[in-house]
Amino acid sequence: MTELLFRDDAYLTRCEAEVVSAGPEGLRLDRTVFYAESGGQPGDSGRLTWDGGSARILDTRKGEGPDDVLHLLEAGAQAPAPGTRVTAELDWERRHRFMRLHTCMHLLCSLVEGDVTGGQIGEGKARLDFAVPGDALDKAALTEGLNRLVAEDHPVRPRWVTEAELAGDANLVRTLSVRPPSGSGRVRLLDIEGVDLQACGGTHVARTGEIGRVEVGKIENKGRQNRRVNIRFAED
Repeated sequence: MTELLFRDDAYLTRCEAEVVSAGPEGLRLDRTVFYAESGGQPGDSGRLTWDGGSARILDTRKGEGPDDVLHLLEAGAQAPAPGTRVTAELDWERRHRFMRLHTCMHLLCSLVEGDVTGGQIGEGKARLDFAVPGDALDKAALTEGLNRLVAEDHPVRPRWVTEAELAGDANLVRTLSVRPPSGSGRVRLLDIEGVDLQACGGTHVARTGEIGRVEVGKIENKGRQNRRVNIRFAED
């Protein structure tokens, strides 16, 4: 298993690590700051350096378990051998945009009463699908509500509960399409103080003010009671 350093500090941009294995499926490290693609958040990219070599990490994906992270190197790159000490460094600007958007998606959840049926983060934009009636959502009101919560600068903190505690509170899981990983005995929550609390393993900013101004784009009809809300950074 890989030690996932971003779980406790999403602002780490680099780490020293040791190569555990290297194969066509990807490179495994004993510890990493790279988030593997999951729950609608893309995998991180960056660079790997070691004595006598370097390579681009183009993507990061999950392997055989929740703590098994595969770092995918650029085509033709010569991977360092197992046991090699390396430095792994993120494309920080890209990751930080994902952190801002992912936190904003939690703010959106707090404004919409309805289960989340899907979601995806992209480059400078994101979307969430909700199981709500067609006339339940208003673009202008959601934009105003999101920017109010951003301006209020609420603290954002991860915390942990046992699987039994999670099972005893249905409000801690909003997503119908993605369930929190189980089997380890505990589950990670994201707590936006006074705003939103739900299970989430992604990376987030430390305060909502860091998100910056956002706006709601299209609200699309994706079924009888399924509405897609698109959000983006206002500066874009």
